[in-house]
Amino acid sequence: MSPDKIYFKNRDVAAYRLIDILPINKMKLEEWTVISTSYGGYPIAKIIAAELNAKLDVMFSRKIYAPNNEECEVAIVTETEEVVIHEELVKAFSINLDFVFSRSRYIFENDLSNCVNKFRRGKRLESFKNKNVLLIDEGLNTSLTMMACIKTAINLGAKSVSVAVPILPTASINTIESIADDLYFVKNLDHFIDIEFYYDELEEITYEEIRKDKG
Repeated sequence: MSPDKIYFKNRDVAAYRLIDILPINKMKLEEWTVISTSYGGYPIAKIIAAELNAKLDVMFSRKIYAPNNEECEVAIVTETEEVVIHEELVKAFSINLDFVFSRSRYIFENDLSNCVNKFRRGKRLESFKNKNVLLIDEGLNTSLTMMACIKTAINLGAKSVSVAVPILPTASINTIESIADDLYFVKNLDHFIDIEFYYDELEEITYEEIRKDKG
């Protein structure tokens, strides 16, 4: 098996390579809301939103880890309290669902709510009713966060929900396509290591940086 390689110099390059595969001309005839599903995805989402002359926002979420294991991600909670559970891991580790939901509630009340209130000056993510939503990230290690964001967009009334990522594991394609209207990606890999592995430059993007950028 040949070794994996770097596919993107940085997020800017990844953004423009995504633009190359998106049906930009068709999308420009429609009204879109572009949403970053992570801090790292924000610079990419910003470039694509500008290309589409679309509104840009961020959907905040947090990972829920297995008890006594801060590396095992078993669920995601979004800023609207949408919870998506990795059912296979929960069963494998015999994790009680009460733990997942109590933990998600704690994270929402003590972290996500404060984060959202500061970012939008007390406003929650607005309704997506009758809007086309494009969810963007720098890549997917797993599909759990993106699935949670897709479900959140659907529950907020989106007319359509599409996903665009530069790179993802092949195994995630069917999962995302099962609930999203469209999925766009530059590269998929059967043997996926980690998003950072495929970028030459991938500096950390902080909450404060995107908050300052949003103004």
